[in-house]
This record gives sequence, structure tokens and C-alpha cells, in this order.
Amino acid sequence: METDAASLRLVELRIADDPTSWRDAGFAVDDDLVALGAVQVRLVGRSGDDTPSGVVGWTLVGVTVADGDLDGLPTEVAVPTATDDADPAPTHPNGCTGLDHVVVLTPDLDRTLAALDAAGLDLRRIRDTTSYGSPMRQAFFRLGPVILEVVSGDTGTGVPAVDAPATWFGLAIDVADLDETAATLGDGLGSIKDAVQDGRRIATLRHRDLGLSVAIAAMDDHAGR
Repeated sequence: METDAASLRLVELRIADDPTSWRDAGFAVDDDLVALGAVQVRLVGRSGDDTPSGVVGWTLVGVTVADGDLDGLPTEVAVPTATDDADPAPTHPNGCTGLDHVVVLTPDLDRTLAALDAAGLDLRRIRDTTSYGSPMRQAFFRLGPVILEVVSGDTGTGVPAVDAPATWFGLAIDVADLDETAATLGDGLGSIKDAVQDGRRIATLRHRDLGLSVAIAAMDDHAGR
């Protein structure tokens, strides 16, 4: 399905966390909102242990989604608005400069790709890899400045989304300098490694220790490094 690629973007993620946990992880939090570049994170908390955690919804611009569901991902659609006059993103103590990519897991990549195509997203590429152990497939899309990475095993299940929906796995943020982020977070950040992307490095926040319910990786935003 054709859409205006320039207007298609991610504008909000809703995460079932407490604002205090994100503040303790070095993010600038305004009430229940965290600005990751052009993407707003809304911290909605949890009403009990039996309620969902992690990313529980997102808002996209420039897509077509029926009944608020995109292959099992709760999805709201917003009307395009001008972004040139948006307030500048705050300075985060942990050095975050923006959201690099969002990772979604699916039990059936072909099914999820079909749903994303119907919504108006354009597939950029598919990567088959064994870099993480078991064979897996990765598909990549653009949501404005943010990359959407969809990950699955090497074979699909054929199970419909109503029975086995796609789910959010985690986020990757850009930071101004990963060494400074490591110094700020201390034991809250894992070891720094070379990223798949040339010239970049990556480290994983120990999100559970920090009280976060969503996996977060930090990537050095020095592409020429």
C-alpha cells in the first residue's frame, strides 16, 4: 500500500513504567513524559502484577490501521502536524539524544510483514543471520527518523495474530558518548561492545535492576568512530 513516506513516523510509545524508574535511569522526565528526540514516551504505570508491562501501545502518523490493532500491536493513529516548531528535546543526564530503533518480535515474519505493508509501511530490507545463535530473520522499516526492526525465527508458524500476536521487545537509544553514559549509570549499564553498525558501539541497560520493564540498549552516536 502506498503512503507518503515523508509523513510516516512514530510519535509516541506508551510504556507501563513508573516515572521514578526512568528518572533514576538518567532520563529527563516531565510528569509522565520522556522526550526521546522527536518521539514521546508516555509512562502509564501498571495497576497490578497481572497487567501488561513493557511497551503497551504506540501512536503512528501516516498509516492505515483498522480497529487499533497492527498484527496484535495496540496502535493509535494521529493526524499529521507540523514538526518544525516542536520544542527542543531536553538534556538527559544519561546522555540520550534520541530514539534509534524499536524492536518487535513476531512468531511469523511473513504475516507481520503483510500487516505492516497493508498499514502503509515500506520494507527496506530483510537480513538472515545466525549472529545471535539460532537462525533468525530481521526486517527493517523507517518510521521517520526511527528504525523499526522486526525479528523472528527462520520459519513462520502460520498462527494468526489473534492467537500469537507480534510483541514489542525493546528500544535502542542514541547517546552523545557511550563512555560518559557508562560513567553516569555505573553498574546500571552492561559492557560496551562493537555494534553491528560500522563505527558504532552498544551497551545494554540493566533495565530490571533500574526498575524498567522494557529492554533498552544505548548506542554511541558517533557514526565516524
